[in-house]
Amino acid sequence: MTTRVAPGIVVEAHRLVDAARQAFAREPRPRALLADCARRLDQPLRVALAGSLKAGKSTLLNSLVGQDIAPTDATECTRVVTWYRNGPTPSVTAYAPDGATANVVVRRGGGAHGLTFDLERLNWNAPGPREVDHLEVEWPAAALAHTTIIDTPGTSSLSREVSRRTARLLTPDDEEAEATLSVPGADAVVYLLRRLDATDIGFLERIGSGTAARQGASGLTGPLGVVGVVSRADEIGAGRIDALHSARDVASRFATELERTGLCQAVIPVAGLLAFAAETLRQQEFTAFQALASVPVDELTAAMLSADRFARPDIPLPVAPELRAQLAERFGMFGIRMAVTLIRLGVRDSATLAAELTSRSGVDELRSVLDVQFGQRADQLKAHSALTALARVLTAYPGTSADQLLPRVRTLLADVHGFAELRLLGRLRTDELTLPPADLAELHRLIGGSGIAPHLRLGLPPNAGPEAQRAQAVAAVRKWRERARHPMADQLTTLACLTAARSAEGTLSMLPPAPEMRMGRR
Repeated sequence: MTTRVAPGIVVEAHRLVDAARQAFAREPRPRALLADCARRLDQPLRVALAGSLKAGKSTLLNSLVGQDIAPTDATECTRVVTWYRNGPTPSVTAYAPDGATANVVVRRGGGAHGLTFDLERLNWNAPGPREVDHLEVEWPAAALAHTTIIDTPGTSSLSREVSRRTARLLTPDDEEAEATLSVPGADAVVYLLRRLDATDIGFLERIGSGTAARQGASGLTGPLGVVGVVSRADEIGAGRIDALHSARDVASRFATELERTGLCQAVIPVAGLLAFAAETLRQQEFTAFQALASVPVDELTAAMLSADRFARPDIPLPVAPELRAQLAERFGMFGIRMAVTLIRLGVRDSATLAAELTSRSGVDELRSVLDVQFGQRADQLKAHSALTALARVLTAYPGTSADQLLPRVRTLLADVHGFAELRLLGRLRTDELTLPPADLAELHRLIGGSGIAPHLRLGLPPNAGPEAQRAQAVAAVRKWRERARHPMADQLTTLACLTAARSAEGTLSMLPPAPEMRMGRR
């Protein structure tokens, strides 16, 4: 079960936004922007999927949602920012920069992922031709009930304007701040990597700089939560059965590099194609895998030297060539090898095979990390985004009674402990912290890196009683305050230790008081 943080920061953010709305009651533009700030506090968490061209963002979105709702072909709809929200019935709406809207026709064609949004013939609700600014998709999906997912264009697109759409959403410049408020940014980011090149590092640095260096001038900051994904992980090992092991090695190298610079809180390898295919495994496909598992190993290995060879009609296999081609398109060669191996090892039904393939795709691990890093801190992340947007408005429209609110907003952005924990999580494994590995692991756990429930922070079993939790929390407060006072500790290490001590104090305050304290109050 997901544990959510107390909504106190959301209440405070609402209070500040409401006060600003009263001050700007006669100003249409800031009033509209502030109404947007208020709405986002009550809406689901916004998580953006970002990465270079062909990184597999739309495929990962489909696997996280468990439905084929995001187009994966290189059409115009993959060149604009698309918001996926929960809704009672499927619908797709195009928005122009001036707010005009048009219903979008959804088409399903052939192939593994046949969903396409037709943007060629749009009937706008206002006269004149228009360009599409962004799309909003409403779809009945449980995965979207508490999270809005934003699919973004590739950061390394051949079109500079296409890449700028993602940059404006996630890392707007000060000059663009007012304009980007019309389509509010994300609260957190999942960044997909196929390789660690200068483009990826540069974009992650822009997101990272938004959480620290840039927040002084106008309150403009980037998303606090960033998780990296080594995408299309099954392709790293050329589709071999050990492909994900190779991908984990790559993810480990990426993680070492990114965590050393504080750019990501975690890096997870995921085979998105396999994850989605497993989520939507059909009985016909399971039967085909059973038939392939009956083929002698050497014969099947020779037939699977490539996807083209596997689908050739002259290759004698007990599965029709058309179905073989479909399996290769939906599961990839790695997924086929994995499914056949699992059946040979004893899997006897489609539900078990789907669960095993899903687990091996890495998407379950990613969901767990997203829950810990984003889901359990949804209120903090949403409040941070709303306060950031509020600071933009107050800075852009000075000279009103709302000016007195700006110092309080900046103080909250700088001092709220949950924000400090999130910023520290991204820097724990940098070379800047002079702490031994065991202390780093304890610090990671104490500030909520493994979950925000008290027993998880304290490293205790779920059934640990209040007395044990209280004793552990008190010991943690003493330990980390003592570490912070160490004469040889540098400033960053001292701040990290003080953050850990405050986390332990916060955990202690959540526990019931000791019996002797209750007796003393009578």
